[in-house]
Amino acid sequence: MRLVTVTRTARLTGAALCAALALVIVVWLVRDLAAFGPTAELLWYWAGDHGFRLAPAATTTLVDPLLLAAYVTTAVVALRSPLAGPALAVTGLTTLALRLPGLWAAGVEALATTLLALGLGAALVITAAAGRRDAVPGDLPGPDRPRTGPACAAGALCAAAALLWAAWEIRWASLMPPEYTLGRFTGGRSLLLPALAVPPGWYDTVLVVALLAAAGGLFARARHARPLGLTAGLLLVGAGTAGTAAALRDEWHTYVPEYDVYATAYDIGCCLTLAAGLAILLLLGRPARARRIPHHPIAALPPAPPVRRPPGW
Repeated sequence: MRLVTVTRTARLTGAALCAALALVIVVWLVRDLAAFGPTAELLWYWAGDHGFRLAPAATTTLVDPLLLAAYVTTAVVALRSPLAGPALAVTGLTTLALRLPGLWAAGVEALATTLLALGLGAALVITAAAGRRDAVPGDLPGPDRPRTGPACAAGALCAAAALLWAAWEIRWASLMPPEYTLGRFTGGRSLLLPALAVPPGWYDTVLVVALLAAAGGLFARARHARPLGLTAGLLLVGAGTAGTAAALRDEWHTYVPEYDVYATAYDIGCCLTLAAGLAILLLLGRPARARRIPHHPIAALPPAPPVRRPPGW
């Protein structure tokens, strides 16, 4: 069976690109931490509570520390794991998907950051594709298919979470005015989002697509399913964390106008989403058995003629 890996140059390049993406986020995080000081207000701001403190306004959101964790993990994987190629490709595509709305965001600094992130994300995808080659003896062991039990369990959780969030997005579209629903995908000014924020509807769409793709790959036990499932689980943890934090504050429900049975169902769904995301990370966090690179000896050649040829040679 043909095994594919990535070259050492591609691994080093991918790790450097991930480090650059992480550095961009760190700069903004340090700026926000300096503005908010050593309090928990920035954490609540990331969770979506933008009303209890009007100044200063954070530039980052909960998506940024999630992406920071993804970049650091991918940089390590690129250097040490046989999943370097899929990990680089998934991280690059996730960066492109989440940073794309920043192209129509207000502010020169936010636009420059978005363009830089999009360029680095595209470079990750190109590096993963251009660095592919057939594995040879001496390479890192090739990635094996994920184990059946954890893959099926994580796939079921991904599929259930995707259906849940798709249903909630449809429910919110039926509750909210059309202009607000459109703003959830485009980042309208009525939402008062931070400069680097991903519009909530756009984030949910990316989340549902990632969960469905991960579920399909996990059910098929594809070799690229673990990086995709881990990324989807990380995004799911972010969505569940924000919703659970909202449930902890009285009379604070960003997406539900009245606290009724739907608000209660939303709070419970967010808690279950957080638990499902953590379960996916635990199920897929343990690496599968590495597949050794098969060694195919060169076909036997005819013996070399002796120095002194016998008669009739």
